[in-house]
Amino acid sequence: MRGFYVYLAVIVGGAAVLAIELLGTRLIAPFYGVSLYLWSALISVTLAALSCGYLIGGYWADRGAKLSRFCAIIGVAGLWIAVIPFLRIPVLGAAGAIGLRAGVLLAALLLFFPPLALLGMVSPYAIRLKASSLDVVGRTAGNLYAFSTLASVVAALVTGFVLIPNVGMYWLVFLIGLVLVITSLLGFINGKNWRLTAASSLVLILLIVLAIVALPSQRPDPEHGVLAVRQSAYAELRVVDREDARYLLIDGGTHSAVDTASWSTTFPYVNVLDLSRRFFQQPGDMLTIGLGGGSVAKSFARNRWNVEAVEIDPVVTQLAHEFFGFKDSDAKVFEADGRQFLMTHDKTYDVIIVDAFGSSFIPFHLVTQEAFGLVKSRLKPDGIVAMNIWSIGWHDEIVNSLAATLKQQFRHVLALPIAEPPDQFGNLVLMASDRELTPESEPPVPIDRFSAEYDQAHAWDNRFEPDTKGALVLTDAHNPIDIWAERVNLAARTKLRETVDKQGIAW
Repeated sequence: MRGFYVYLAVIVGGAAVLAIELLGTRLIAPFYGVSLYLWSALISVTLAALSCGYLIGGYWADRGAKLSRFCAIIGVAGLWIAVIPFLRIPVLGAAGAIGLRAGVLLAALLLFFPPLALLGMVSPYAIRLKASSLDVVGRTAGNLYAFSTLASVVAALVTGFVLIPNVGMYWLVFLIGLVLVITSLLGFINGKNWRLTAASSLVLILLIVLAIVALPSQRPDPEHGVLAVRQSAYAELRVVDREDARYLLIDGGTHSAVDTASWSTTFPYVNVLDLSRRFFQQPGDMLTIGLGGGSVAKSFARNRWNVEAVEIDPVVTQLAHEFFGFKDSDAKVFEADGRQFLMTHDKTYDVIIVDAFGSSFIPFHLVTQEAFGLVKSRLKPDGIVAMNIWSIGWHDEIVNSLAATLKQQFRHVLALPIAEPPDQFGNLVLMASDRELTPESEPPVPIDRFSAEYDQAHAWDNRFEPDTKGALVLTDAHNPIDIWAERVNLAARTKLRETVDKQGIAW
């Protein structure tokens, strides 16, 4: 029976390690965004914690391996994991004060290093408990590591493909901790250690009561403006009402905003993207890569364009229908990655709009020389590509590099700035084509400072050709866009926190 329990403990521990590593992105991303730094921090913390666990676990095991201590290690790891949902907000709030890179690393260390180090101790300790002699220690170690690794594989697949999209994040983390505590309890029962059995049972009961009474909710809270909270295969998504505006937040970054009275966009860049229609005398075919709340697609559809949209996340499309006034008649939506769609569909368009970029994440595979070559192959001879980007200032490194990359495929590239003044954080639209970028009709004269006409006139009157001299041309082989986006991510989230309070709405 003891041998069976050791295998059970190794399997549960191995599964928990990978599940927690994957869930770590969902716990931290709404505050920091999904970035290269987040993944680097989580992977580094996981490997460092496991290394410490292997080292300490092996040392303790050689000093006298006891089943009760083995069970206690598993139980304490489970207890820590079970309370992570309660620790998350204060830890992220404190870590955020030291900046993006250091903050995400510190948050990962405080939340995940202790339980992962304890789980790292399980395998070497299990080997010492299970090996009956030196003659079989190699086979025993191999078997235990094989079972642990297979459990990790299964946990990674089930967590990513099934559990995260269908179970609340907090409940899922709590249940992993609960399973580890139960596994610890079973070990105490197996070892007939009734004092520790009673203590573990009390901890288990207290955890269940705590979860029922105080586990943070990820359910909608319309009274406080949270209309929807969804976990998709790609991100955490929230629909939030604040005053007269409705926001679509993806991993804590704003991807759409509309006026709830008129359903018109409150993002000036959508109005600026609409300028691309003015280069054509008649409505034509438009493709938008990235749907969001559907504002861009709706704008073109209202002007009798034939609109198609590519959106990788089906939950984004659902929320656009449910909360942002998007209709099936506005666009035909394809569920696919933008680059994959361009590779597998040969239809050509008058306008292709690339609007898949968020405040924290620029899909690197959509902004390379190769990707823009693919975009060009799906444009009609006089077609135009328009791209929405976030930057800090009109002449940001991101702007110049993307313009230089576009120039490898297109003869003409224009920047249409939106941020005021020119050195501030905000959106900017890059427009590229082989034709002269001269519209068939000039933008209308604005009569209101806060209007679509003003947004268009401001961007067009301040248009310029980006300085691409010495700018890096992005390729599939060399693309540091994730690194450059760090500054933008931090600025975007700082601005969001000035607009939307922290009382459970954005994070």
